[in-house]
Amino acid sequence: MRKKEWKLIVTFHTTADAMAMEEICREQNAEGRLIPVPRSISAGCGLAWCAGTECRGMLKELMEKAGITEQAMQECLV
Repeated sequence: MRKKEWKLIVTFHTTADAMAMEEICREQNAEGRLIPVPRSISAGCGLAWCAGTECRGMLKELMEKAGITEQAMQECLV
């Protein structure tokens, strides 16, 4: 079993936003991946972006440039 670590979890209102996040992050070689929303978090679309906690500012900037709005951005043990 993989050891749980603190990660930044970005949730979205729609699946389209989650997919757009994946696309922009791949284009920009940004850290992270799409995951199912952890049970401890409630979110609209069921998908979340998971990255290191140090990526908060960079991801926020990428989302602003791409016009992606997050539902929430929080740290969680994943």
